[in-house]
Amino acid sequence: MTIRTATEADAPALADLARQTFFDTFAADNNPDDMALYLQQAFGVEQQGREITDPSVTTLVVEADGGLIAYAQIKDDHVPDGVSDPAALELSRLYVRHGWHGRGIAQQLMARVFDESRRRGAHTLWLGVWEHNHRARAFYAKCGFRDVGDHIFLFGTDPQTDLVMQVSL
Repeated sequence: MTIRTATEADAPALADLARQTFFDTFAADNNPDDMALYLQQAFGVEQQGREITDPSVTTLVVEADGGLIAYAQIKDDHVPDGVSDPAALELSRLYVRHGWHGRGIAQQLMARVFDESRRRGAHTLWLGVWEHNHRARAFYAKCGFRDVGDHIFLFGTDPQTDLVMQVSL
């Protein structure tokens, strides 16, 4: 297993991984039309290519068995109310392919996210996690994140509540 920074050449594989992991995580609990709309908007090859080359975004990918099995994205974007550090970075995505769950990959990827965030000069990392995604919320709490508020995440046409969590680095 290798964790590395994504390159433009990763865009097609990353788009496939991102669509599949998001679908696997949320499809059972959401409207299929909203799922299709969000997948189209968020995870196309062109969109992934833009994110990979955006200097305000760091995309980390995990490779094993000749393909991508996990990824994370760190962004220098807005900071929502409740986050104590106005210069905090956002962990905007962290997903592991379902067949690879339970092998410590998410923990290793999170450690790399923390290292990369510190390298970028951050003292605080924040994220938004769907209020009904109990597994992810528990994982983030184990990594030291704590609840500091909430905000609306537009999933297709469905406004959903994301809990805002932060951790000091």
